[in-house]
Amino acid sequence: MLAHQYGKRHIQKQDFINITVLLAIAVGIGAYLIATTVIISKDGVFYIERAQQFSRDPIGVIKGHPFGYPFLIFAAHKLVCFFSNSSSIYTWIYAAQGVNLLCRIASFIPLYFIGKMLVGRGNSFWALLILAFLPYPTEFGSDAMRDWPAVFFLACGFWAILQAAKNRNLWAFGMGGICAGFGYMVRPVCVQVVAYGLVWLVYCLFRQAKTFSRRRILLATAVLVGGFLIPVTPYTAARGKILPDTLSKVIRSLASNKETHQPATIGMQIHPMTDKYNAGIQIRAVEAAGNLIEKAGANLMWVFAGPLVVGMYYHFRKTATQEEKLLMTAFIVFNVAALFLRYCYVHPDLTHRYILPLTVMTIFYIPAGLKLLGNWVVNRTRQSQVTTEEKSQRWFYTLLIIGLCICLPKLVRPIRIEKQGYLSAAMWLKQNTLSTDVIAAPDRRLFFYAERTGIIWQGGQVSERAGYLVKILKNRNQEPDSGKDMQKMYSCCVDKRNRKELLVIYKLL
Repeated sequence: MLAHQYGKRHIQKQDFINITVLLAIAVGIGAYLIATTVIISKDGVFYIERAQQFSRDPIGVIKGHPFGYPFLIFAAHKLVCFFSNSSSIYTWIYAAQGVNLLCRIASFIPLYFIGKMLVGRGNSFWALLILAFLPYPTEFGSDAMRDWPAVFFLACGFWAILQAAKNRNLWAFGMGGICAGFGYMVRPVCVQVVAYGLVWLVYCLFRQAKTFSRRRILLATAVLVGGFLIPVTPYTAARGKILPDTLSKVIRSLASNKETHQPATIGMQIHPMTDKYNAGIQIRAVEAAGNLIEKAGANLMWVFAGPLVVGMYYHFRKTATQEEKLLMTAFIVFNVAALFLRYCYVHPDLTHRYILPLTVMTIFYIPAGLKLLGNWVVNRTRQSQVTTEEKSQRWFYTLLIIGLCICLPKLVRPIRIEKQGYLSAAMWLKQNTLSTDVIAAPDRRLFFYAERTGIIWQGGQVSERAGYLVKILKNRNQEPDSGKDMQKMYSCCVDKRNRKELLVIYKLL
């Protein structure tokens, strides 16, 4: 009895130490990236503007784009202003980045325990250490983006469903539903947590060795769905819509294509327009697959991509539990299918951000892959003075350190250092224009940082309201087509490494 209690305390203590180390590393790297950020993302400006609008028109914000992340920015900014008694554009920026970093740091806690359940405590620690050093996921956690807040709710919900599946705990299903509901208000894709719970319950219904009675399965379903509906019902009522906009676009696209391209048959022949449409979908699907592989490999800096595939294959064949096989397979299939649908029917582009959930939730298999690669090297070398286990450990640490060292140069690079020209131009506008001046620019960040009213300009005629025009020239001799007389006021290199590309400010006469 005493030995069992000591072992339990030791496990809890070791978990506490592991989590503390991971959080300290994540805080240090994240704070450094925030401090060195040159300029935030375009989406970050959009979220901050919606957060600023929240105090004036909360219902309008709720009815638009999912309001979860803008609301967190709004709340964080209120907290900052409470202590500092001042507000500026940078308090909004740091509030947005700080909330995102806080969610990234908090995500490491449920992720650690997910990894502990799937691959063991040691492998979970090493996997999250790798995640803490991966440049793209780390950058997303220090920029003004909603990806890590969504991952936080997704990880909490997935952890709850794993607990429910392993321990047959009804209340864990409810917690999974609640996490999915709050995550839905950040990114609707978090509804997938409910799908995983339902997949597990359907499996329990038809498995031979039933551990859940039909009554308990129905009760678990009600608790899971009810937990999801608690936060989502008032949100959808205020919004006036049930389905998220992206899913609505996919459904409309599928419906319109089905109506427009119905096979017109004469005998056994199919209308050529149908063949053309089907060929287009097949081409986009192939492009989506290539895009997915490219971005997923880049998220892992490619050096960890091979170990992940090897480790996952070995683990699923040898040691994975039935719960893990079912839920992780469902997770991968759901996310890959969602990415394909988005690419084919919404927008033909998959950025590194969209692959983030797949990267985060499969990271746990990399340490096993590194160990297998270490064993493979050991089996082909002969060093009689060192035991096989010691050599395998040495190779594991060697491969791990090599991978982390490959990540470091990109990791320590300031976020968007290549956009230094944007910030320089924005500062010139702030110092040399009136607060009432309207700026026409191809990127909203140029007038956001200048704290001026702005109009997005993509070429052609400039609005009569605009007093200044910002143009990015691909070469020094290029002249903008604005349809107005103008005077060149300021120019700078967009990127110091590419001096041919200029950012030029014109005063409209």
